Amino acid sequence: MHMRPTLSWTPPAGLRPGTTDPEPVADALRSGGVLVLSGAGMSTESGIPDYRGEGGSLRRHTPMTYQEFTADAQARRRYWARSHLGWRTFGRARPNAGHRAVAAFGRRGLLSGVITQNVDGLHQAAGSAGVVELHGSLERVVCLSCGSFEPRREVALRLAQANPGFEPVAAALNPDGDADLTDEQVGDFRVVPCARCAGVLKPDVVFFGESVPPGRVEHCRALVADAGSLLVLGSSLTVMSGLRFVRQAARAGKPVLIVNNDPTRGDEHALTRVALPLGPTLTALADRLDVPLDEDPAT
Repeated sequence: MHMRPTLSWTPPAGLRPGTTDPEPVADALRSGGVLVLSGAGMSTESGIPDYRGEGGSLRRHTPMTYQEFTADAQARRRYWARSHLGWRTFGRARPNAGHRAVAAFGRRGLLSGVITQNVDGLHQAAGSAGVVELHGSLERVVCLSCGSFEPRREVALRLAQANPGFEPVAAALNPDGDADLTDEQVGDFRVVPCARCAGVLKPDVVFFGESVPPGRVEHCRALVADAGSLLVLGSSLTVMSGLRFVRQAARAGKPVLIVNNDPTRGDEHALTRVALPLGPTLTALADRLDVPLDEDPAT
């Protein structure tokens, strides 16, 4: 069964405003057992836009839904053309200070785990271990017919070979890794099939309107149950895939702390929402807790 996509949320009147005091987050980290849940805002400082913040992609772009992708060959052509171009930029993104702070907290033993709604792999690139990719990863491609997986870099090579000279200039990049192209720019872009069975290929990510695999959800629920507190970083919590874990933590009496500039759908369940930029805030918290940050491990 597929979820109906939730693309927007309007904050209700009377919602408690955010604060600029990160001390409750520092207290939670000092206590340890913090489970991090990160969203698209975590990666904006790496040059990847978010969906709903100021300048977010939903202001100009409607994401591909699972239903449209599976039902319409022309939609798949548009998606793969845009995604193929976007992958070149997306794949060059580097972890920012926020990612490195989360990795440092993990090395210090302050975290019980990291769940991310992002598909960019930047937490792992920064050195975080055991990251649960709630919405999958753009690093992998799955065949909808035989279920086999293929590394994205290999599919990208086959797409490049099938579309020599495909070098349009994109208007913008989107959080799901595709790029804004016109129909004229997409042109007659050729989609490649599964190398094993010639079936339809799809990035191994959860599209809007698609359900997160049940086993992954249960794994995340177990992480929430074992955590001392839940720290939400850069997520509006508009979609239920992340909000359900906030609700679970709140029902269990676990502190929920949010760092996000804008109001979120989880604010009513949170002990506090710190309305400050993620990178500088997490860097300052690491300094306050005497947790050293490594430089970008990929440099």
